[in-house]
Amino acid sequence: MAEVELLSTPHDIEISDVTCDSFRITWEMAPEDPSRVTHYFIDLSRKEGSEHNRFKHRDVPTKLVAKAGPLPMAVRGHWFLSPRTEYCVAVQTAIRQPDGDYQVSEWSQVAEFCTGDYAMEHLQQLFDKAQAAAGRMLRFSVFYRNQSPEYFQYVRSESGGAMLPSFKDNSGSHGSPINGKLRGVFLSCNTEFDTGLPPKDSPYGSLRFQISADRVLASSTNLYFADFYCMYTAYHYVVLVLAPAGSEGDSFCNSCLPRLDLSSNPFLTFTPGDVPAFCHASDVILEVLYTEPLLLEHGILAQISGRHQLMSLSTANAKKDPSCKVCNISVGR
Repeated sequence: MAEVELLSTPHDIEISDVTCDSFRITWEMAPEDPSRVTHYFIDLSRKEGSEHNRFKHRDVPTKLVAKAGPLPMAVRGHWFLSPRTEYCVAVQTAIRQPDGDYQVSEWSQVAEFCTGDYAMEHLQQLFDKAQAAAGRMLRFSVFYRNQSPEYFQYVRSESGGAMLPSFKDNSGSHGSPINGKLRGVFLSCNTEFDTGLPPKDSPYGSLRFQISADRVLASSTNLYFADFYCMYTAYHYVVLVLAPAGSEGDSFCNSCLPRLDLSSNPFLTFTPGDVPAFCHASDVILEVLYTEPLLLEHGILAQISGRHQLMSLSTANAKKDPSCKVCNISVGR
């Protein structure tokens, strides 16, 4: 019986063209192998601490089995890859035998990579879903920010009376390009149906900073869509960014977020004139990230109540419900 020539171990793995839900992979093998190899086995797992280079079934070809073809090989959608997540991948080549069994190589060394943010096409999918949930438009006249007395005392004593932009946290969709990358000051503008005024209560604190809408939103301001999510409740949130044209925040948003028409969009509109008109969507909660500092002296502070009753509405670092059919799209959450 002729001795079976062993397959070489794949090596020098290279990962390229990484998106939020796909990547391309290539590797090197012995010159004689490409003409013999019939299948590739690719084992992929999330990176988890010191165990990132160990596979649960290292000697069993699981995960993905693909017919051999030209490299690099495109991998998309097989594992519903999540955005902004570190992964480990290893490769094994194989020759299928007449009896259906496989002659396999050794597993390659593990390569690591991190998936990317949502691309414009994914944000457009989120936008379309958010638009369907937005509801009718209601008039408003002020933006507001609810926080604790300690927060506003810190603003006075340490920031010269200016609320300074800080990095957006990781709440909402994991793939939103602004998470951890864009600085801003979060504002609200939703009003109550019966009064046309901001809600009397808030989960964020017992003091409210209120500023006239025209001090934040003008014809020279650009508006961007950033996210749509919920937190295992019936409430849905839309994250918008307001950035003065030409600002650093505007440049960032212009590169990665859909820009909206200020006068005609489903969420937040501004109509200039002798008496400017401002409107917000009625059926979603708007979280508006303003990319510039805001001075307390340009608005007023007022006491509000009921904070303890609404903590479930706080979105600080809140995780998106991955099972919601209203706000999820067909890529990683």
